[in-house]
Amino acid sequence: MISDAIKKMQAMARKAQEETYDGKCTVTEFQPIKDSRTKITSEKEVVVLEDEPCRLSYSNVSAVDQTEAAAKTAQVTKLFLSPDTQIKSGSKIAVTQAGITRAYECSGVPAVYPTHQEIVLTLSERYA
Repeated sequence: MISDAIKKMQAMARKAQEETYDGKCTVTEFQPIKDSRTKITSEKEVVVLEDEPCRLSYSNVSAVDQTEAAAKTAQVTKLFLSPDTQIKSGSKIAVTQAGITRAYECSGVPAVYPTHQEIVLTLSERYA
């Protein structure tokens, strides 16, 4: 009985979380692909997910060490999306939100919760 109530509340929380998704993402992974002509297997980029609803969140983290010139800060970018979606660490993720598309590298293992998952992203070097 309590278990049913918890599941119902998680479903409601998940629906509320998904209502905030105002972006779309495309996920690309490296996968082994065998060339039918040469029979050589090599790693190729493959789009595994396209136009997946998501949301980016940004926060600034101040470092403990402060120099005489300035305090060091870094921006942390998190991607929020459905817990049903499986994204491997190391994937490339392109996110379009607020009319802006940016390419990111997945820098960590997704933190999966009953209502959503969070992935910390790093802006791709070629766009930095």
